[in-house]
Amino acid sequence: MASGGTVHLGLFGGTFDPVHDTHLRIAGAAADQFGLGGVLFIPAARPPHKTMGASATYEDRVRMLQLACASDPRFEVSRVEAPADSDDARPSYSIFTIERLRAQGSGPMSFLIGADAFAEIRTWHRWQDVIESVEFIVVTRPGAVITIPPGATVRQLDGVESLDSSSSVRAKLMLGDFDVPVPDAVIRYIRDKGLYRSRAA
Repeated sequence: MASGGTVHLGLFGGTFDPVHDTHLRIAGAAADQFGLGGVLFIPAARPPHKTMGASATYEDRVRMLQLACASDPRFEVSRVEAPADSDDARPSYSIFTIERLRAQGSGPMSFLIGADAFAEIRTWHRWQDVIESVEFIVVTRPGAVITIPPGATVRQLDGVESLDSSSSVRAKLMLGDFDVPVPDAVIRYIRDKGLYRSRAA
């Protein structure tokens, strides 16, 4: 793994169902604080650690990310985890994504991750290969204690409060409440496509 003054590409994976302002603040703060060459948002087709699938389709989540990321030239959206077809049920394992990006010529990479998710790193598919392949930028909360597995390189991103969550945003949207911490362009897309409407509506 490259170190020292090498510029890393930030990898920011997730369901992004939908993308919200905290996602963008985390990416911007990580790029600023650690001098990342850019941040690649990677929407998961089938997150392996979530029991329920996404509410919006993969294509809708990609489009919402593209709209949200247009405001910052450092941000880019990757389709590296796009399903091969409608019947593709393979989980979106991080190690496969990292290996695909490496094969496409990406250099050293920094994996943006929340403290809660990082605490479960030993449950990930081929987790030892993951920690050998990337460094981690862990978004921490005040007072949080991070246990770092042997061999992992971790830098902590402090000062970005994760007040927003996609689940709380979806809950409000299902009630027809559009006063949510989501970029205006994404709100317009959600309205136009009728996403996250309550089944009872």
